[in-house]
Amino acid sequence: MSLWEYANPKKFMATSGAVLPWFAVAAGLATLGGMIWGFFATPPDYKQGATVKIIFIHVPSAMMAINIWAMMLVASLIWVVRRHHVSALAAKAAAPVGLAMTLIALFTGATWGQPMWGTWWEWDPRLTSFLILFLFYLGYMALWAAIDSPDTAADLTAVLCLVGSVFAVLSRYAVNFWNQGLHQGASLSLDKEENVSDVYAYPLWLCMAGFFLLFVVLLLMRTRTEIRLRRIKALEARARMTDA
Repeated sequence: MSLWEYANPKKFMATSGAVLPWFAVAAGLATLGGMIWGFFATPPDYKQGATVKIIFIHVPSAMMAINIWAMMLVASLIWVVRRHHVSALAAKAAAPVGLAMTLIALFTGATWGQPMWGTWWEWDPRLTSFLILFLFYLGYMALWAAIDSPDTAADLTAVLCLVGSVFAVLSRYAVNFWNQGLHQGASLSLDKEENVSDVYAYPLWLCMAGFFLLFVVLLLMRTRTEIRLRRIKALEARARMTDA
């Protein structure tokens, strides 16, 4: 069995319909369990107090905002190389979810940063590149909406996705590139001195798993919707040709 079989819309619809309920249950359990564990079963930090608990929303959303763009890039490249329509529709379906994750990360970051830095916003390298990534999400969605031909829209958005990937990388590694700015380094690291305490790390891992599974659920649902919309447009076009 080849992975490319799932590029067939009928195969994708059948398989995604079967696994979607299982992913939905897993996403709900992981997200809810991580949030309850993180917000109600962890102590306040000795420096940041209860504010540190924003980490259980901010870090998973920021992680997904970057990784969703990476997924969109891979799906777009598959479209360009192999012309599989499901991959193009999956990239399109992922964009609003990535936009929402970026907004959540920006908002929770500002909420977390204000008591720590004394300001809601700072033109820090990571914050700035993350804001630009947010604008790329908006531009990507606007480009899809502005072009009538789905294949042309998929081609042009693939190019935009490739360009935006530069800022996705900058968002992830800005602290490593520039040794300046207010933003802290990675919350989870192999370096014990940088890694957060285990009391926060374990529920954070669970929250991250929950956000990832939630993305998978939303991606499958939205891709299925895009496929249905494509079928409806094809039937409408065929009906107009028949009437003519």
